[in-house]
Amino acid sequence: MPIITIDAGKMEKKQKETLIEGFTKTASTTLNIPEQAFVVLIKENDPDNVGTGGVMLSKKQAD
Repeated sequence: MPIITIDAGKMEKKQKETLIEGFTKTASTTLNIPEQAFVVLIKENDPDNVGTGGVMLSKKQAD
């Protein structure tokens, strides 16, 4: 069972549906594995829990 994982910020339900469908179709075609075999995991990260360049992402987004 192949697993596709994406770590991203907060998303709308429709965006998640689109990602799951797109990732699954592309991976299935590329790897020649049935779509039913794939699991897609979406991990939403709060901007307070992400840092880049030593600064919290929420602080960078506020600038």
